[in-house]
Amino acid sequence: MHYEPDALYHVYNRGNNGQQLFFIPEHYLHFLRLVRQHLAPCANILAYCLMPNHFHFLLHPTAAGTQPTATSTSTTTQPISRAIGKLLSSYSQGLNQQLGRQGGLFQPKTKGKQLDGPFREASYAATCLHYIHQNPVRAGLANKLEDWPYSSYRDYAGLRSGMLCDQLLGQHLLGLPSEKLIFVQESAAAIDPERMRGRWL
Repeated sequence: MHYEPDALYHVYNRGNNGQQLFFIPEHYLHFLRLVRQHLAPCANILAYCLMPNHFHFLLHPTAAGTQPTATSTSTTTQPISRAIGKLLSSYSQGLNQQLGRQGGLFQPKTKGKQLDGPFREASYAATCLHYIHQNPVRAGLANKLEDWPYSSYRDYAGLRSGMLCDQLLGQHLLGLPSEKLIFVQESAAAIDPERMRGRWL
């Protein structure tokens, strides 16, 4: 996957063969700490949602994160791609050690879809953000968006003061309302399943 600076990407991966990734609250929190350590230096994180067997991120890569650099194996990769690989590798090693298991935890390739460009409607990226936040409710893991603690919804809704997501940049790039109540109302609106079909995980 090649990332362009200042573009918007929906990045996601799931457990290999659909296996579970997060078993206890500490697993989710440890993954987010690794996100801050590895991924945040390469991209502005606008939204996220961690589910038991997959994750979603809405990313805005930085210029430094997309600058190709040569590695020790003489291949050229982008820092953001290496950061995603390091994030998943670090989490996998820790979980495998804790659970006494071996083998790959995530699907081999993390997928990313660019959300902006000449053929995307203006609201497409904002729709993706709401879709990401709605995953737990759609999966039956939570009755309300604010009930799921492992997404950025609570931060945008003013229910938590998390610092992982750049909410001001998200509001600017996605046209999100700065008024929390209006954001909550927009989030509560259903997303047309036909609009999502085949586009997102």
